[in-house]
Amino acid sequence: MKTKLEELLRFPCSFTYKVIGIARPELIDQLVKVIQLKIPGDYIPQIKSSNKGTYISVSITVFAKNFEQIESLYYDISKINMVRMVL
Repeated sequence: MKTKLEELLRFPCSFTYKVIGIARPELIDQLVKVIQLKIPGDYIPQIKSSNKGTYISVSITVFAKNFEQIESLYYDISKINMVRMVL
């Protein structure tokens, strides 16, 4: 059974992940490294810091060929130790 997200997307397509995690420079490096393993490319993350500077949100757009890539990256990104949430 297809999910609603899968039904809405037409592949190939651009897809943006928003990741919230602990504000450390290595979070961005790890995030880009994980994404490049699945979908090689040049990525320029957009970063916003929380008011207290404890957390950052990172938005990064990929060009996915199929829904399995999107799903797989959600899983891999969520496994990064400093990640608190993946949207």
